[in-house]
Amino acid sequence: MTASKRDTSDSTPAGTSKVATRGRARTGTNTITMADVAKVAGVSAQTVSRVLRHPEGSAPHIRERVLEAVKSTNYVQNLAASNLASNRSMTIAAVIPMISSSVFGETVQGLSNVLIPAGYQIIIGHTDYQEAREEALVRSLLGRRPDAFFLVGTRHTKSTRTMLTQAGIPVVETWDWTAKPIDQLVGFSNQQSFVDMVAYLKSAGYQYPAFVGSIRQGDDRAEGRLKGYIKGMKLHYPGVEPRSTVVDDLPYMASSGRILLTLAREQHPDCDVLMFSSDLLASGALLACPSLGIEVPKDLAITGFGDYEIAQELRPALTTVFVPSTHMGEEAARIMLARISAARMNATGHPSYPQKLRVNYELRIRQSA
Repeated sequence: MTASKRDTSDSTPAGTSKVATRGRARTGTNTITMADVAKVAGVSAQTVSRVLRHPEGSAPHIRERVLEAVKSTNYVQNLAASNLASNRSMTIAAVIPMISSSVFGETVQGLSNVLIPAGYQIIIGHTDYQEAREEALVRSLLGRRPDAFFLVGTRHTKSTRTMLTQAGIPVVETWDWTAKPIDQLVGFSNQQSFVDMVAYLKSAGYQYPAFVGSIRQGDDRAEGRLKGYIKGMKLHYPGVEPRSTVVDDLPYMASSGRILLTLAREQHPDCDVLMFSSDLLASGALLACPSLGIEVPKDLAITGFGDYEIAQELRPALTTVFVPSTHMGEEAARIMLARISAARMNATGHPSYPQKLRVNYELRIRQSA
């Protein structure tokens, strides 16, 4: 009987410390506690807490002991309890139109570049360009008490704007321009970018530009590019009727570019340049041209929007509009952090961050037009 009891008490799984085992027996779970870490490090639980919250404020030798104890015990900090005590969630909510688009992924990467080193995590939701879905997402995410909100786009339902205004947290809108942002704005004018592209095409000698795009309901940024094309035509091609081929039922895929190319050629056979609403569609069209017997730009010129990575790898390389998508995310993150810091310190007076920060797009002129 005695031997049996001794064998049971010594049967600690390989690679598991006895401190960890006692912790599991005491709590009835597989959780290692801060007290366990403190015992291994030879410090108090309060010291462990301080090191984890503010490692730069701790003595190097203490910090090293605590972090080594955290690693050896596989301790996972209970951030929910810590955030509840500090009234901060250390999360940022980001609502984007779609996850599969590389340009929005680059913007989220920009957010991460700044927010993650500052100790923040990003919760992402996508709207599929539906305002009602965005409203539901905002309501759900606000329930998680994020410290700030990041949005792609400036057009929202009245309820969405009201919820975000009443939340009392920093809100940054991006990827477009508006005179009345909810809070902060980091963006550019989609409309003006296409006015500028039309001006370039006129200077390059093209006679009959046409706008081509798949614009889903709720994609106000693509709608802005269409408006920019129409405005540019009135400014630079007076007397020439604006021409467009626009559908709303094609998926956002390169293969849709081929379909739109064929449709645009049927509807506007005399057009000498097609201005696609995005690089993805323009790339699909450009890749389809050889099999259709179209030489670019001799027979037909093509332009895009976004300056995706593939744009300069195509042959001929794609003329397009470069958008600083990563930079927008980084600037939005810096503004959010400054706002959060100012609120925490009850800062008063004029803020050091802009309400509206304009980023610069660029025409990237290549061989396709």
